[in-house]
Amino acid sequence: MALGLVSTKTARVETEGELMQKIEAAAKIAPLEQLALSPQCGFASSIKGNPLGQAEQEAKLARIVQVADKVWRN
Repeated sequence: MALGLVSTKTARVETEGELMQKIEAAAKIAPLEQLALSPQCGFASSIKGNPLGQAEQEAKLARIVQVADKVWRN
């Protein structure tokens, strides 16, 4: 089950703490081994696109990798 916890609509990068809290909450409902972290949807989910540049998109994807490593590789 993919947890779409990273917004593709705003440039603000979610903190590690915010994502960890939400993953911990989800793990109370489903086994952690069955969960994954992902963006909400694509970064260009509308015709106009979203107000994120390449740097913001890369930062959000890097945060996903960082948190996923911490949660699932420990």
